[in-house]
Amino acid sequence: MEGRKIQKYELDRCVKELRKYRQFQTALEIMEWMEFRKINYALPDYAVRLDLTAKAKGIEAAESYFSNLPQSAKNKLTYGSLLNCYCKEVMEEKALALYNKMDELNYVDSALLFNNLMALYMRKKQPEKVAPFVEEMKRREIRLDTFSYNIWMQSYASLNDMKGVESVVEEMQSQDEDKCDWSTYCNLASIYVKAQLYEKAEVALKLSEKVMMMSGKPQRQTYHFLITLYANTGNLGEVKRIWESLKLAFPDTNNISYLLVVQALCKLKDVEGLKECFEEWQSNCSSYDMRLANVVIRAYMSQNMYEEALLIFKDATKRCRGPFFKAREIFMAYFLDNCEADLAISYLKEAILETKDDEWHPSPETNAAFLNYFEETKDIDSAENFCKILKRLNCLSSNEYCLLLKVYVAAGEFLPEICQRLKEDNIQICPELEELVEKRHARLARLAWTWRVDDLGEDLGVNGEGDEVAEAVDGASEEVETQAEVGDGGRGRRP
Repeated sequence: MEGRKIQKYELDRCVKELRKYRQFQTALEIMEWMEFRKINYALPDYAVRLDLTAKAKGIEAAESYFSNLPQSAKNKLTYGSLLNCYCKEVMEEKALALYNKMDELNYVDSALLFNNLMALYMRKKQPEKVAPFVEEMKRREIRLDTFSYNIWMQSYASLNDMKGVESVVEEMQSQDEDKCDWSTYCNLASIYVKAQLYEKAEVALKLSEKVMMMSGKPQRQTYHFLITLYANTGNLGEVKRIWESLKLAFPDTNNISYLLVVQALCKLKDVEGLKECFEEWQSNCSSYDMRLANVVIRAYMSQNMYEEALLIFKDATKRCRGPFFKAREIFMAYFLDNCEADLAISYLKEAILETKDDEWHPSPETNAAFLNYFEETKDIDSAENFCKILKRLNCLSSNEYCLLLKVYVAAGEFLPEICQRLKEDNIQICPELEELVEKRHARLARLAWTWRVDDLGEDLGVNGEGDEVAEAVDGASEEVETQAEVGDGGRGRRP
């Protein structure tokens, strides 16, 4: 109602919802407005605002905000929030320095701080540094939470230490059973799947489902994990069973649930089951989700069911506003695989017409598919025209230049003024591109030397193959050098 006084708890709720949906800038603006209107912050609010500042404006802005806080607001919460920012940005030195400062202030007393540091080292691909933090928690008598145990398990998995993984689960079951929830067993199943231990994975999934049901609070998210992980084990029967259980527990089945199950059915190549599920969703959905249509289109195209995929696409264009870029890229890839470049380009042109304000760039996979096709057909003109399109879309990179060079090599031609073009297009040279350019320069140098040898051979009156000419040229060069040395008093210096 217009003119109604808004309460702080309502603003807090708005900020919480916006953070949930990753609308960080808008959430930050609400908090800034609260400060402008002199609405008093509670102590946790400073930590929330610091986190939002980092996500919306960057780590330097967050550091500046923290530095300017009143001393009373520089507490365990704001220090912890800043540590979380450093860990997410993988800023190891700053994270450890802040951790040591917090230790001096007696702020190191929760699992959350250690979880952040362990996650940092997992991001740095240094899983061996996780276990020492677990030992430090135990030394300080800080109880591990579910996340602590899960990341500890993942660290052992990254080291291919299955016994270590299982020892963590055993410790949870014997010492911290209340921390052993459905996510623990889903995490364990995921580790087994990656190790291709599918029977063990399915045992873990049964335990996850059992723990969820025993809690008396079925969770949609749990069903989602179960469907995805059973699909990864290749068990179609369990995917369908869990799907039916989900629909019984949540009759108002949402788009995300349908999306996950059609992805699972697509992975398992159950085209008939996928078609049935998709039609069920279409008949009940309140809002058309193009992501589901994309999965079905991809599944049909993988089975060469072009006409069926096209019908889905045309129906989608009538039911929703898109975007349709992903579907068009699926068609592009299909036609390139079938050597029908003209049809692939027609879908590319449609995608470009749909694009507004640089909202779409072809994926690196699509770019590679086009340029690889042009390499196979040795079609330099089409490759150059495609790169001009990418340049207009502001997505021409060193990867595409690598592929373009390969097109020229396949056609037996040289890419003219390559270094100048790279400079003009502001391309960062990757190692592969640098190697290709060096090879090109080396080949040009060899050609130049061959031409020079041929010319000198003619001057010396030598007729023969390249090696004979080169030998005559080498002999003439040695004779010239000897004359130069003698003429210079034998000191070995050229005139």
